[in-house]
Amino acid sequence: MDAMGLLIEGFSTALTFDNLLWALLGVTIGTAVGVLPGIGPALTVALLLPITFRLEPASALILFAGIYYGGMYGGSTTSILLKTPGESASIMTALEGNQMARAGRAAQALATAAIGSFVAGTVGTLGITFLAPWIADFAVSFGPPEYVALMMVAFVTVSTLLGPSLRKGLAALLLGLTLGLVGIDAQSGQGRLTFGTDTLLNGIDVVLVVVGLFALGETFGHILARTGQSTVEPVRGRAILSREDFRRSWPAWLRGSAIGFPIGALPAGGAEVPTFLSYAAERRLSKHREEFGHGAIEGVAGPESANNAAAAGVLVPLLTIGLPTSATAAVILTAFQSYGLQPGPALFTESGDLVWALIASLFIGNTMLLVLNLPLVKIWARTLTIPAWGIYAGVLVFAMFGAFAAGGNPSDILLLVGIGVLGLFMRLADIPVAPAVVGLILGPLLEVELRRALILSDGDWTVLWSTPLTIGLWAIAAIAIVSPVVLGLGRRRRQSLVS
Repeated sequence: MDAMGLLIEGFSTALTFDNLLWALLGVTIGTAVGVLPGIGPALTVALLLPITFRLEPASALILFAGIYYGGMYGGSTTSILLKTPGESASIMTALEGNQMARAGRAAQALATAAIGSFVAGTVGTLGITFLAPWIADFAVSFGPPEYVALMMVAFVTVSTLLGPSLRKGLAALLLGLTLGLVGIDAQSGQGRLTFGTDTLLNGIDVVLVVVGLFALGETFGHILARTGQSTVEPVRGRAILSREDFRRSWPAWLRGSAIGFPIGALPAGGAEVPTFLSYAAERRLSKHREEFGHGAIEGVAGPESANNAAAAGVLVPLLTIGLPTSATAAVILTAFQSYGLQPGPALFTESGDLVWALIASLFIGNTMLLVLNLPLVKIWARTLTIPAWGIYAGVLVFAMFGAFAAGGNPSDILLLVGIGVLGLFMRLADIPVAPAVVGLILGPLLEVELRRALILSDGDWTVLWSTPLTIGLWAIAAIAIVSPVVLGLGRRRRQSLVS
């Protein structure tokens, strides 16, 4: 059956009353947490992981997809009204959007961001519909050597893209790989890194690590920094675009979507690069260049569309080859695994009904978000006045209850707190969390595939680079390692010449 036929079947599952409620709940929670500074979709999905184990897999994944898309929407509110981007991909939105808010045009900035997010989300979801099955069919031919090379590409690119430096990204990755070794070795039956503790023989629950590093680490960091509230720009009038605003916005929405989705869909993609490219393109093409830096509406429409299109693109490598290229995608990968599902080419054949219901729910959630954001923009803006201590106290309570509900063991709470302290130290040292989660999730899979490849080749290591595809993947990994070093040397050389 073709993609459209499968998508229609997916709609038949996603449009049930229960799943519509979960989608609505997801986009509502996602928008709310996206608005709150310091609380993002990755942290929210991590918090909800333990308390959604009793849901059906389709309902839980629809809920998480709604949170993911909702968080992308809500982040623009914080950027525009507070000039506090929740993540690096929202920097460009904050730059022009806050200037519009200060000029009394906050409602127009929020409107173009919301409609642009809807357009980009729709374009991105269409891209997932037609691109993901093709990539999955291609990936079916992968053997153990190809998977080893592919996972190395994932390790290197995640470490370089999600960290301030290659060194810190690799340090986080090594930490995750080490945590993934804890427990009984499936081949030898010997305990590894258990230090004589029986509770560690089953390994460290991925959910505990995700909740501890994301939720508790972030919360401890904000408490230590005594994060408070900033001045919120008021929203005057209704979130409606004038004819002139719409005329200037719609080309930027389309250009941003066209830039964001392809880059986000790359295994080495991300949302930061397309937002900067979109901003540069709008500044070059605009007939109102003098407004840039002072509140140009194209500077909000383009980057916000690119951000949301890239966020949709991130789901392509996640669903088709099991590679997360963002922090939230890493947590969603954990959600799949908690239900015994491994994203990859087999997911479309073994759990096709679930995957297409998930994709259909993205269309539904995207429409719900537009309905929620435009009329209720002032209500979302008021959530920015919630005291910071109340937000982080709630995060701590949910994290503790969730950890206990996941395993029912009091020792899990102690382990959670210990991992949270580790997350705090990583935050203080500016070491990214996402590579550690990716290493923890993919490390055991890499070990299995590496052993399979060596068994099939009678211990011949050259099998790992014996085909054109594996050679190409290893070359991509090498380029990802070398390019930041070369760019850094070039930057320092230019600075020395200038000085």
